[in-house]
Amino acid sequence: MSKRLRSSDVCADCSGPDPSWASVNRGTFICDECCSVHRSLGRHISQVRHLKHTPWPPTLLQMVETLYNNGANSIWEHSLLDPASIMSGRRKANPQDKVHPNKAEFIRAKYQMLAFVHRLPCRDDDSVTAKDLSKQLHSSVRTGNLETCLRLLSLGAQANFFHPEKGSTPLHVASKAGQILQAELLAVYGADPGTQDSSGKTPVDYARQGGHHELAERLVEIQYELTDRLAFYLCGRKPDHKNGQHFIIPQMADSSLDLSELAKAAKKKLQSLNNHLFEELAMDVYDEVDRRETDAVWLATQNHSTLVTETTVVPFLPVNPEYSSTRNQGRQKLARFNAHEFATLVIDILSDAKRRQQGSSLSRSKDNVELILRTVSSQHSTESQDNDQPDYDSVASDEDTDVETRASKASRQKSLDSDLSDGPVTVQEFMEVKSALVASEAKIQQLMKLLGNDAN
Repeated sequence: MSKRLRSSDVCADCSGPDPSWASVNRGTFICDECCSVHRSLGRHISQVRHLKHTPWPPTLLQMVETLYNNGANSIWEHSLLDPASIMSGRRKANPQDKVHPNKAEFIRAKYQMLAFVHRLPCRDDDSVTAKDLSKQLHSSVRTGNLETCLRLLSLGAQANFFHPEKGSTPLHVASKAGQILQAELLAVYGADPGTQDSSGKTPVDYARQGGHHELAERLVEIQYELTDRLAFYLCGRKPDHKNGQHFIIPQMADSSLDLSELAKAAKKKLQSLNNHLFEELAMDVYDEVDRRETDAVWLATQNHSTLVTETTVVPFLPVNPEYSSTRNQGRQKLARFNAHEFATLVIDILSDAKRRQQGSSLSRSKDNVELILRTVSSQHSTESQDNDQPDYDSVASDEDTDVETRASKASRQKSLDSDLSDGPVTVQEFMEVKSALVASEAKIQQLMKLLGNDAN
């Protein structure tokens, strides 16, 4: 959907004219130069979209426009509005400043360090403050005041907060009230449309009961945002959720890799991941899809003689400090995949997501469906993790194991021992793959004798 900018619209970071990008989670419009810095911060800091050359769900664009028009930028520049800040020499960037270091340092301070955001008075227990803010958010989303809710989220309110007395989340309240823009904002900050309240109802249920059909349909789209984005990346189409089509899984034109035993081993490893690890892998692939698509749009819309330099290139996913170093390494190695290898990985993710969703439906295990298909923005919300779940590091990429050995049918040459040395592969699967690949080797024969019945 195209965005018609007014002549008065300026970049939120440097006040330059005619901004052509939006930071969705910050509710601001930004210029090309400032966008180049935003992209280097990562999606956990700023989620950028081009206003004209990126597809927009209409209500998501309307949400960003409303925040921008209502002064959302003042949330991120609160202390700069104080006249005393001018006297002290603190100022925002201007259009004439260089991208590096001037604009880059300001933008990092503004969004990464939150240096200018209004600070609450110090309290002994920060968790109490977050709980109070989340309760305020729970109440505020029934109104149309988006700027108030964004301010609460910026201070630490949790979009997925479950109100102990009300027995619901903010998204339940917004859906019941028909506040579609509030629902968009909550989803950007990690609200899960599949969460059940104390009576077993989801936000989608409340939207339908209230006759808010557009909102109900949008919530279903948000619930499948991850797999929809992956499918659109591959074939430019999205499923028809209204008619019960929730997945599109394209076929590769060249299926030669399907015959590879290494590919079969990788697919088994993907299928053997528990839901938590599979969700993390899917989120990482989603972020890589977003990086590649945004790169393509950004490069196609720039003045190559002035903007496209080494300082504006984002060659791989930026580090997310909330993740382990091993997971960050694995995320960065996704950039090594060529187009064919990455498409194969995406297809494997889509296929296994569908398999898991159908299996969960048969067993009526709704929690599994929600876990697998949770909107990718939920990776930035705080969630408790089961201590019994193995850490992502057990399957993440490192010096001995690349990301594709977990999920892709990639044809990179690696030793089979390295491919199978980590990850939850059974002894039977191990022996089947080893036997298929190097059945003639004496070492394999010895292993089969030693393992005996375990290999059968």
